[in-house]
Amino acid sequence: MTLFVKICGLRTEQDVDTAVEAGADAIGFVFSDSPRRIDPATAARLAARVPESVVTVGVFRREPLEYVRSVAAESGIGAVQLHGPEDRDYYAELATGGWTLIRAAAFGDSVPRCGELGEDMLLLDAPVPGSGMAWDWSRKQVAGAGEKWLLAGGLTPENVREAVDVTRPWGVDVSSGVEASRGVKDPTLITAFVEAARAGAHAAG
Repeated sequence: MTLFVKICGLRTEQDVDTAVEAGADAIGFVFSDSPRRIDPATAARLAARVPESVVTVGVFRREPLEYVRSVAAESGIGAVQLHGPEDRDYYAELATGGWTLIRAAAFGDSVPRCGELGEDMLLLDAPVPGSGMAWDWSRKQVAGAGEKWLLAGGLTPENVREAVDVTRPWGVDVSSGVEASRGVKDPTLITAFVEAARAGAHAAG
């Protein structure tokens, strides 16, 4: 099975076009407080450039349910990624909108399982989520085997192949690791990341 690759924090037409051309399976738009934040109207314009085969994801952090619903609808995204304390009821309410749901969880002592709160995919981030810092993927099992989970946190074109070899994730997610400066994507790094991630998946397979 081909490794699922998500490039997050995109803000420009060049970002989107590069990620799609490189072969990314999903692209992410950040709607929470971040240097990568964009407004729903801009996201809608960018999402319109994306082929149906590529998933468009809206990233939210500790936002009210109605805000997430409103922004997701206005931007036309296909998936919602949640970073926060949302419970099963929150996910159940959001599921009625037809979006694919992605739950972001920080790596810790317990092994999270995809679907625990009703999500479709699990994104496993570093112990300090959103820090862009690499962490020790090899310490123990990091997620349920055979589940739809994405490895995130500190990944770069230089280390993603090793990370895939070690953890055998269903997919990977990157944002700061493909940036020329904070919040500014580098087309060369995006392409290199996708190539390296897929090379790692091929070797692991």
